[in-house]
Amino acid sequence: MTDDTDGWLTGRRVYDRIAERLRAQITAGHYPPASVLPSEAALAQRFHVARSTVRRALAMLEDEGLIDTMPGAGRRVKSSEQKALYRYQEIAAELRERISNDSLPMGAAVPSENELRERHGASRNTVRQALAVLEREGLIVARHGKGRFVHSAPL
Repeated sequence: MTDDTDGWLTGRRVYDRIAERLRAQITAGHYPPASVLPSEAALAQRFHVARSTVRRALAMLEDEGLIDTMPGAGRRVKSSEQKALYRYQEIAAELRERISNDSLPMGAAVPSENELRERHGASRNTVRQALAVLEREGLIVARHGKGRFVHSAPL
């Protein structure tokens, strides 16, 4: 079923079947935690499909939390004890934790970009990226000219 030599994939939703095969290989240990998956081009050649089809299959696995993308380094299998890959994720996780344990209660001001930069030794863009993640999650809101605040009502 998960053999590399099982031929062409055709028909509808081929990316589902590619994702299924890769998922089975990850589960079976063919790709152990922290191992890098073959490139999109290599997978496209292996399954005889377009790279966009492979990309959709890999996106499904990423949405499921089985793999993650490392820009410039490819995709790798996640491990259960894996820490955040990027600095902005670490900053967002720290703020998320402070919000969940009420050390940053509803309506409280989120530390400024400068405070976060100094505390984490990160660039302005990294801090802004972390804050954008929390805004998309609905945990904080930005008020023009006032700053960012913990959202006062759950979304």
